[in-house]
Amino acid sequence: IMLLTDPEVESSLLISSDEGATYQKYRLNFYILSLLFHPEQEDWILAYSHDQKLYSSVEFGRRWQLVHERVAPNRFYWSKMGLDKEPGLIHLETSISEGQALYVTCKLQNCTDSNKGKPFPGYIDPNSLVVQDEYVFVQVSTPGRPVYYVSAKRDVFTPMKLPKYTLPKELHVISTDDNRVVAAVQEWNQNETYNLYVSDTSGVYYTLALENVVSSMGLEGNVMVDLYEVAGIKGMFLANKKMDNQVKTHITYNRGRDWRLLQAPSRDLRGNSIHCVLPYCSLHLHLHVSTNPYTSGNIASRESAPGIIVASGSIGSELTTTNVSVFITSDAGNTWRQIFDEEYAVLYLDQGGALVAIRHTPLPIRHLWLSFDEGRQWNKYSFTNTPLFVDGVLGEPGEETLIMTIFGHFSHRSEWQLVKIDFRSIFNRRCTEADYQTWHLHNQGEPCLMGVKRIYRKLKPMSRCVMGKMYSVAMTSSPCDCMEADFECDYGYESRSDGRCSPAFWFHPSSMSRSCTTGMTFLNSTGYRKVISNNCTAGVSAEFTARRLQCPLQAPRGLHLVTNEGALTATLGSNITFLVFLEEGDGARTSITIDFGDGHALTYSNVSTIEDGIKHIYKAVGIYRVTATAENSLGSETATLFLHITCELEYIHLSAPFVVVRNKEVNLTAVLWPSQVGTVTYIWWIGNNTEPIITLEGSVACTFSREGVNTVTVQVSAGNAILQDRKTIAVHGESIPRPLRFCRTSREDQLLVTVLPGLPTTAEFFLLPDKQLTEGKPEKSSAHLDQLSEVVLSALNQNLVQFMLRPGVQVTVHAAHLSAAPLVDTSENHSGSAMLMLLSVVVLGLAIFVIYKFKRKIPGLNVYAQMQNEKEQEMKSPVNPSEATPSSQQDLVHSLEILDSEFSSRPIGESPPTCSVF
Repeated sequence: IMLLTDPEVESSLLISSDEGATYQKYRLNFYILSLLFHPEQEDWILAYSHDQKLYSSVEFGRRWQLVHERVAPNRFYWSKMGLDKEPGLIHLETSISEGQALYVTCKLQNCTDSNKGKPFPGYIDPNSLVVQDEYVFVQVSTPGRPVYYVSAKRDVFTPMKLPKYTLPKELHVISTDDNRVVAAVQEWNQNETYNLYVSDTSGVYYTLALENVVSSMGLEGNVMVDLYEVAGIKGMFLANKKMDNQVKTHITYNRGRDWRLLQAPSRDLRGNSIHCVLPYCSLHLHLHVSTNPYTSGNIASRESAPGIIVASGSIGSELTTTNVSVFITSDAGNTWRQIFDEEYAVLYLDQGGALVAIRHTPLPIRHLWLSFDEGRQWNKYSFTNTPLFVDGVLGEPGEETLIMTIFGHFSHRSEWQLVKIDFRSIFNRRCTEADYQTWHLHNQGEPCLMGVKRIYRKLKPMSRCVMGKMYSVAMTSSPCDCMEADFECDYGYESRSDGRCSPAFWFHPSSMSRSCTTGMTFLNSTGYRKVISNNCTAGVSAEFTARRLQCPLQAPRGLHLVTNEGALTATLGSNITFLVFLEEGDGARTSITIDFGDGHALTYSNVSTIEDGIKHIYKAVGIYRVTATAENSLGSETATLFLHITCELEYIHLSAPFVVVRNKEVNLTAVLWPSQVGTVTYIWWIGNNTEPIITLEGSVACTFSREGVNTVTVQVSAGNAILQDRKTIAVHGESIPRPLRFCRTSREDQLLVTVLPGLPTTAEFFLLPDKQLTEGKPEKSSAHLDQLSEVVLSALNQNLVQFMLRPGVQVTVHAAHLSAAPLVDTSENHSGSAMLMLLSVVVLGLAIFVIYKFKRKIPGLNVYAQMQNEKEQEMKSPVNPSEATPSSQQDLVHSLEILDSEFSSRPIGESPPTCSVF
């Protein structure tokens, strides 16, 4: 025995191994919403949690293991012996996104990615997986209409073929027994009704069985179609069909091939005659089956009591919810009797040997009714001294039960009361062979149903004995000769007014048979197919049975190309599996070529040989056009897939100027690492804008209209990764930018910088004479150095060399009086003014470098030319003079241009140093 605790208190299981005498508690780290027990292994359980996780236990709940996350509710199924490869296989639907799901199979105790199976190639619609008996169904939405796929006996999936004019909005699988599918389809023009379609053994090809079957919505939002399969008699169904806005009940004995109305009883409960003439008046039944195990539905039948059906309904031109009575048939719907003129719940006891009825009423009751002759006579019994408000009735498990439990309450404030009733004392003996009789199944006198004559053994109506567990419904059958009624219209054919099957307007009988996609022969249909499970022989069988012919070659049609997970993206270096399948065309004689779009291609001579897929690894990031071409001598078909190969984005850097001028356009650039990661989206948040700018390029041009400090943020979306970087920009309105330009000198040993230790940072800048230019001319060398020193020193003394390094940091470069450095040339050729100029320029360069690098330590001696690339980026900030007069600025610029032209006219060495010119 297993008990679940209240999840609002705690999450635990209470398990008893001694029929409830003692319990042991097992705490859980999840909350159970539903349990699914294995049909054969009693200790194997699946548990579905509140957070969409599926757990499994092979120890009757004592230990649990996570199977999978993001599992769709009620879309997990145990494997079926004889169909699945192993008993511990689980079929489940996993959620990928709001509109996408996957059908996967998992091993019970080892559901890893390497052990997962993906029977269906690609995504499916959420809540569409159905695994029932030997069939598996999924749904895939397309731009036109949904496509429904079916797999029979765990074979490949094939689109379900409905008549061409059918435009389904919804499809529900009603029944899958006896190797046949009954599906309810709601078409585009229907709102509250469904059309019933029946399939062949493959579950692929469907023909119309009954139109406009009414439906209702269940308590859990599920659709309930008014179709009832009678237990104990194969091929017998009841359905409520809407005709001219009236709901009428129909019955079939050959799985929907033929339907007719129900003949109403000839007399009522009191023996009065009922005038009800078909087709204007008939018996109509409510066909709802209760999903609550404690309450009975409107209709009931049992395998152990063939031919007995109890249902509530009404007599007249249509089904009504007023004047409801209870009716019973003992001969499988040929004749009906009224047994109550009010609604009653009727239960089967002793495998149908006795019937118990309890009145449906909101009032308290204390009596029940018991019948031993299939409802012809009823005996009244009292089951409680105090009237009880009955909430439900529960029979013990097993068809042979003679014990039932009634539970309810004496008043609206009282607790539940349980009344256990044991009917064994009413029976005084066990049944013998003399208590049974034979009963011939028929349809209005026709004994051949589903191709056989069936004779059942039933208890005589007046026998009052216990059948017990040893009783079995002994049935004998003998085959009948085949008649036209044993065949239904094949796919593409419709029944005419004379009952003959003729090709539908949309179907061409000369078209290639669907079985030619994989085989070398096909069945040439005669327009008929035998009803599933029909066992007739001889007769017209040869005339109506399809003939097997050799398959002619057919051009390929319906080529599909997908990845094994249905994804359109993959990671660089991963092993990608491509799946190819063909809807029409002989796969054995059709070649297939896969072009991966990266210069590699493969060709296979047989489509059927690549059912496991084709694997390929891409070595570069990009978007690849993958093309599959199926070709034979009659034609070709092409399918294309655009696959995005990406790699993980590790780092981004936003390159932006620190200072800009108001209303002047500037460029912002996002630099990625690695630079190629696939399809990338850039989201730019500039200033106080409430909406971002979204681009596919890594740069954007913008202007700032307000002065002050602005923040720029760029986010880069690549695959599932989103990274961002942020910069602040100072916007000024009156700034006059000064361009910074670099020129080359003739020798790398002409320009030297010495960094002195300690803080504040100081340095010495050396200009060495050009020996080639001033060799033997010391006067010219001294004059050149003096001229350069005076110009730079003048600019430094006037605080003309200043700029905004970054928002909030203003840099002003000025001269400082320093002691001589070890590398100072003390010869007569070097004047004091030249040395002062050198020191000033050193302060300028090192102030910029050290502040920008945030106190970065530099070796004692560096050649300035080595810093060229870094300085070209760092020194692009404009220089903003603040104290110079217009005339002094013009003179300074003019002097610098003269010096620049002089330096530029000199020869350039192999590794020349650089200098900055203001």
